[in-house]
Amino acid sequence: MTDPLVLRAARWGDVDTGEIHQDAVVVVDGNRIAAIGSGSALPAGARELDLGDVTLLPGLMDMELNLLIGGPGGPEGLPNPMHGVQDDPVFRSLRGTVNARTTLLAGFTTVRNLGLMVKTGGYLLDVALQRAIDAGWVVGPRIVPAGHAITPYGGHLDPTVFQRLAPGIMPLSIGEGIANGVAEVTHCVRYQIRHGAKVIKISASGGVMSHSTAPGAQQYSDDELRAIVDEAHRSGIRVAAHAVGDRAVQACVRAGVDCIEHGFLASDETIAMLVEHGTFLVSTTSLTDHMAVDRAAPELQAKAAVVFPQARAMLPKAIAAGVRIACGTDAPAIPHGKNALELVALVNRGMTPMQALRAATITSAELIEREHELGRLAPGYLADIIAVPGDPSTDITVTQDVRFVMKDGVVYT
Repeated sequence: MTDPLVLRAARWGDVDTGEIHQDAVVVVDGNRIAAIGSGSALPAGARELDLGDVTLLPGLMDMELNLLIGGPGGPEGLPNPMHGVQDDPVFRSLRGTVNARTTLLAGFTTVRNLGLMVKTGGYLLDVALQRAIDAGWVVGPRIVPAGHAITPYGGHLDPTVFQRLAPGIMPLSIGEGIANGVAEVTHCVRYQIRHGAKVIKISASGGVMSHSTAPGAQQYSDDELRAIVDEAHRSGIRVAAHAVGDRAVQACVRAGVDCIEHGFLASDETIAMLVEHGTFLVSTTSLTDHMAVDRAAPELQAKAAVVFPQARAMLPKAIAAGVRIACGTDAPAIPHGKNALELVALVNRGMTPMQALRAATITSAELIEREHELGRLAPGYLADIIAVPGDPSTDITVTQDVRFVMKDGVVYT
C-alpha cells in the first residue's frame, strides 16, 4: 500500500454545478478520491504534490475512437487508406500502444474503442490492448472495447470498401464483423461478447470516407437491427450505431440502439425522437472542421462537401433540444492526442464550456454506465484527475494544454 497523496492546485472544477472553486486540495488514497476541498483533513503521513496555477478536472473521455489505426507512420488527420492490407495484427497492436499513450497524456483517461474494421483472423485486438493496459504493461486510457464492428457485406465498415478491393482479395469471417441476415448478426454479436467486447458497434448507414453506399442509406434492415440489439441487451451490453442518414438514425432508435454515432443528417423529427427515447448522441463534430479531407479520393471529398455542412447545422439544434450528447472524436479522423478539439467544436456549436466538459465527463460516464465512479471529482470516485492552465469554464481551449494526468491514482505526467 502506498501512502495517501494530497494534490494541491489553484482551482478545481465541479462539472455538476459548473463552478470553478479556488484552492484545490484533493486527497487520493489508493485509486480513489478520499476527500476534496480546501477544508479537507489531511491524513497522517500523506505525500503532497503542489501543481501550482492550474485547474483540476476529472479525466476526460472519448466515446468514439479507434486506437488500432492512425498515429505513427500515417498522415495526420486521416487513416492510411491502405492500413487494412498493409498492417498485420501484431504491427497494428504495437501501433495501438503508441496511440493509447498519446491519448492518455492528452488528458483522456477513458475511451470507447468503437469497432475494429480490419482483418485480424478473428482476434479482438482492442480487447487485448485493454487487458495489457489494465495489467500495467502498457500506458493508456481505460478502454471499453467493441471488438469488430458489425457490418453487412459492402457496408461502410466492411474493410474491403475502403480500398475498393476486388472480390476474394480479403476474405472476412463473421467473427471479423461481416454478417448478413438475422442468424449471422446474432452469431456475430455473440462472438464479440464471447471474446471480450464490452459494447457492440454496428454499421447502420453508409458513411463519408468509404466507397460504400450513400451516407444516408440504411444498411441493415429493421429486423437485423432488432436482432443485434436484443442479443446484446440480453447480455447486458449496450449498442452503438454508426448512423449518418436520417432514416437509419430513426430505425436505430426504434430498434433500441443506445447510442448514435455521428447522426449528421438527422432531421428535426429525428432529433425529437432522440430526446424522447433518451438515446445518446456522439456527434464527432470536430472532424467536420479538421479532417484532412483533401487527402481523400475525389468522390469522397465530394460526399464530405455535401454532408459536413449539414452536420454542422444539425448539432446546434440537437444541443438546443436537449439531446444527451457525449464526447467523441472518431480519431484518427482527427489525430490521436488532439481529442480536446471536440470540446472546442462543441462550444462553437452552442454548448457552454462547462456543458462541453460535462459531455466529456458525466454524460460519457452515464453512456458507459459508470457514472457512480467516473466523471467527477468527488469522494469515492476513481482518481482520474487532470490539470489545465487558466479557467476552462470561460476558455475551453485550455483543455488542449494538459499539464498533469492521473489515472486510477497513478501519476503519468
